[in-house]
Amino acid sequence: MSVTHEVFNQPTPLADIDLYAGNRALQDALKFNAPGLDTTPLAQLGRLAGSAEMQRHARLANVHLPELRTHDRFGHRLDEVEFHPSYHALMTAACEAGLHGAPYAEQEQASGHAHVRRAASFMLFTELEPSVLCPISMTYAVTPALRDNPAIHRDWAPQLSARAYDPTLKVWRDKSGVTMGMGMTEKQGGSDVRANTTQAVHDGRDAWGERYRLTGHKWFMSAPMCDAFLVLAYVEGMGEGGLSCFFLPRVLPDGTRNVLRIQRLKDKLGNKANASSEVEFDDSIAWRVGEPGRGVPQILAMGTMTRLDCALGSSGLMRQALSLALHHTAQRSAFGKPLIEHALMRNVLADLALESEAATALALRLARTFDRTGDAHEQLMSRVLTPIAKFWICKRGAQMAQETMECLGGNGYVEEGGEGVLARIYREMPVNSIWEGAGNIMALDLLRALRKGDVAAALAQELAPAKGQHAALDRLIDTLPARIDSGAEEIGARTLARDVALGVQAALLAQTARPAVFGAFCASRLQGGHDVFGTLDGGTDFDGIIRRAMPV
Repeated sequence: MSVTHEVFNQPTPLADIDLYAGNRALQDALKFNAPGLDTTPLAQLGRLAGSAEMQRHARLANVHLPELRTHDRFGHRLDEVEFHPSYHALMTAACEAGLHGAPYAEQEQASGHAHVRRAASFMLFTELEPSVLCPISMTYAVTPALRDNPAIHRDWAPQLSARAYDPTLKVWRDKSGVTMGMGMTEKQGGSDVRANTTQAVHDGRDAWGERYRLTGHKWFMSAPMCDAFLVLAYVEGMGEGGLSCFFLPRVLPDGTRNVLRIQRLKDKLGNKANASSEVEFDDSIAWRVGEPGRGVPQILAMGTMTRLDCALGSSGLMRQALSLALHHTAQRSAFGKPLIEHALMRNVLADLALESEAATALALRLARTFDRTGDAHEQLMSRVLTPIAKFWICKRGAQMAQETMECLGGNGYVEEGGEGVLARIYREMPVNSIWEGAGNIMALDLLRALRKGDVAAALAQELAPAKGQHAALDRLIDTLPARIDSGAEEIGARTLARDVALGVQAALLAQTARPAVFGAFCASRLQGGHDVFGTLDGGTDFDGIIRRAMPV
């Protein structure tokens, strides 16, 4: 009698591995951007994030989704979101790793590489579960903006940088750690925040400065259970010039709850474990942060930091997708041998590895600019690298997720009990392209930056170390100045953003990667475009590239 349910030729789960030890591209990028960095915390996080226990939490947090509780059973307003315990376990791990605020602690700042180490940690954690990192990323971006209100910053800074997570809604002084969010976009405006209609009416002055009452709505208020938010509103009587930034806590200093009416949770394509909401303010109390009418510049400063996290997050997801594809094809056999031994599959896998390593190199190079705020060159490069990293890495990430899913075939497409990690990655990828400015916004940001001569000169300096190492890269580097000097028009902004990104990635790989990686990247990306994965030249060192990328 035959046994029809015997399971064979299926790979083992990719679990209980050290995500940091197996990521050679990340290790080499760290040596380049943060020489002498103590990587012990990264090794610890790599083991934690790669553990089967934490992977189980990631699965459960995406299966048991957040639930909105607008009222209690007696009819009182609650405006709370309930999460599965696994969500809280993930948030605890992220906060204990310092992903939300470690760079602002004095001991971290003394290392000189606080933002780079945090960036590498963020990428490792993304391989575990990306959607819980939304409130983590917002806290990271919002904290520096609070310095524009010294009193609030003095009171909240210790908890914002504490490596602790406390999900309860209570006054900040009674909590071991806090998180913050942002509320900028409204239904009629989206990225055009000047179209906002939320109004702020002055309500006196107290220990935290100028106090206001806000009335209006926010179309996207992610992570509504954060302890406080920075939001935009127009100051009454100031007209279009009055768009200002306000600090709105969920629990007021006297311990009472502020008015934050959660209307509904968004049903999103991905980012499922995180709650994104639509909220209304009704005489909600908030304090002004910074000067009136300075809301947009303050948002841009915060946006720069969240855009870094978009690039980091997509890079981490790309690495996770690559690892799953490599692990699967090494164990799954078809047509007489393991998939990874078939020539065309080797081409696809090596090509995916190039994309992942290039994304890692660019994302960490951007993070380095945050550690060197006093360096003129680094600040100019931040103007260039922020839009191109978010534009290119996030777009390539979505394409790469689809290709890695093909490496697993039907197994990659199925979500059985939430265990289909590649399907989760595929659904998650688009959010980083859209959040904090979609592709067109990033391309236009690059144009604005490059129209300043000092920025173009800094870009030329950045590319100079790779000159003479590959003919295709030399051609690209030589043509960029003329394209920039001629004043690239809006219609060609995306093409320019792509080419600058590829040039910077190639220049970085020349300095951080093995020659086989650098050569194959230049030959495939800089000579006639790269429209599909798996089209590397037959002379490529497939074995060397794949061996370098293997997760175990």
